[in-house]
Amino acid sequence: MRLRKQEIGTKNIVGQRIEQARKRIGMKQKELLAQLQVNGIDMNASGLSKLEGQIRAVNDYELVAFAKILGVSVDWLLGLEENKS
Repeated sequence: MRLRKQEIGTKNIVGQRIEQARKRIGMKQKELLAQLQVNGIDMNASGLSKLEGQIRAVNDYELVAFAKILGVSVDWLLGLEENKS
């Protein structure tokens, strides 16, 4: 596993939860990017890495796609729910 070179940013509050949910289900970033493509979201590896590192802002339509793909609620990604459902 690679360690993050940059410090955690402040551009979003969902990046950490996206990474947590992705790892919980054993999904690699490459697999998540492929699923995003299937759902009409065009994002590259750098963009996802920056999003997870809270360096890049997330769009509302991306947030919905992440929740769908990762099997979590938008509220959970936003930190409004404790449980991942």
